[in-house]
Amino acid sequence: MRATLRHLPLAFSLSLLFSAASFAQTSMIEGDIKGEDGKPVVGAQVVIERTDIHATYRVRSDKKGHYLYAGLPLGTFNITVFVDGQLKDGVKGVPTHPGDPIEVPFDLAKSAAAHQPGAPAAQPSQADAERGMSKAQKEDYEKKLAEQKKQMESNKALQEAFNAGREAEDAKNYQAAIDSYNKAVELGPTQHVIWGHMADSYTALSKTQSGADQQASYDKAIAAYQKAIELKADDPAYHNNYAIALALDKKLDDAQVELTKAAQLDPPNAGKYYYNLGAVLVNTNQMEAAGAAFKKAIDATPDYADAHYQYGLYLVAKATTTPDGKILPPEGTLNEFQKYLDLDPNGHFSTEAKAMIQTLGGSIDTSYNRPGAKKTTTTKK
Repeated sequence: MRATLRHLPLAFSLSLLFSAASFAQTSMIEGDIKGEDGKPVVGAQVVIERTDIHATYRVRSDKKGHYLYAGLPLGTFNITVFVDGQLKDGVKGVPTHPGDPIEVPFDLAKSAAAHQPGAPAAQPSQADAERGMSKAQKEDYEKKLAEQKKQMESNKALQEAFNAGREAEDAKNYQAAIDSYNKAVELGPTQHVIWGHMADSYTALSKTQSGADQQASYDKAIAAYQKAIELKADDPAYHNNYAIALALDKKLDDAQVELTKAAQLDPPNAGKYYYNLGAVLVNTNQMEAAGAAFKKAIDATPDYADAHYQYGLYLVAKATTTPDGKILPPEGTLNEFQKYLDLDPNGHFSTEAKAMIQTLGGSIDTSYNRPGAKKTTTTKK
């Protein structure tokens, strides 16, 4: 007969992994710009051009000569510096990565003194450019300059709004972050990174709310994730974080679909996505499917301690009892709990894993609580 297991720690209350804001694949480039006089250059225009696809980003240096562009996609970029409309310096092939900003400083005195072949040449002034043009050509040229200026101003406002949103989000001031991101998407509606961060902020905000306000935040988070995925469907982080929002809103079947997509898009991290899938299934009492998901997590990431523990709980739920009351767990059950302790001896499930092994009649290495001590075991008879 199936074991009752009333006294075993079988509480299947799981949380999804990955905080919504922790997995977005973006980068930052920053640096200081010094002029030929050695002083910070204020208002220099920095043009950041992606090399693999056509995409250009612009930002101006501040009063300290510092520039920063956040929210860049991962890729390789050429960076050039303009001062008063003249191209002063540049660097090619700067790769970006998630995490700390990539620092690309510019010392215009050194670049001016170098006189290296192929160094960026000064751009012609507007007067030089217009020399020899017809009236119609001048009007067209001036129109394009005006459009470029307007676009530069728009890009500056977009960058400022996005940066303000990031600062507020990092400070956990989620409503202020959302307000800034709303300004940013008005200026850059095709920037998936902005939609992703807006969705993350709505998800975080929902956890502080209840009732109608919470439901409104769920709905807005889901809509923003859908927009981010529409713009960049191959980003596994968006699918994972979208699934978290769906799960919070009790749309668990849809969450399961999104987590499966994330695992398919990002095989190296599939273990974590399948673990999240298992959590969704546990929370909907779909235990057989949950067990399969945790097993997939282990297959994808064999040293995933928490997945071993949760798979062990799944196996315990299938235990039977003998007529004399002895519990008979499926083969391999004790190994899953021991594997958890081997991988994470002081983890947050360590107490439960030890109790489970002892209750099921196994043995456990109690020296895990005393690193460096001689190993001893206690056996439950």
